[in-house]
Amino acid sequence: MDIALEQPARARLITGEEHEVPVPAKLRYASTDPLAVYIDFPGDVSLDGQGATWTFARCLLEAGLRGPAGEGDVHIWPCSEQRTVVELHSPYGMALLQFDTAALNRFLVRTYAVVAAGEEDLEAVVERGLSALFDGV
Repeated sequence: MDIALEQPARARLITGEEHEVPVPAKLRYASTDPLAVYIDFPGDVSLDGQGATWTFARCLLEAGLRGPAGEGDVHIWPCSEQRTVVELHSPYGMALLQFDTAALNRFLVRTYAVVAAGEEDLEAVVERGLSALFDGV
């Protein structure tokens, strides 16, 4: 059975002037893609007016809640006991966001209740990825 989770989350965008701007976000998880988590941002907070979705490894979120983690476009680290920083890099720039650690932990626990660590169906994930990659070839 396919199960999807969604959880609203409030983020704070840290600006160059060291101000915090509230940003609505939605955390998502799907049992059909058990290794990934998603953060959705609405169009009114993006440069082009379109919504934006960031996808990264669930294990990266878990590691980032305990200590600095990430390479490439997504970095996560605890800022304090109450806050966790998510740093997102794109060709258009970088966004530094703070999330409530408790909210991220709740979300992560909920994902593991759907698909436990080590119980991910990797064969199905690889098959879907290959199908997407070679579709129409």
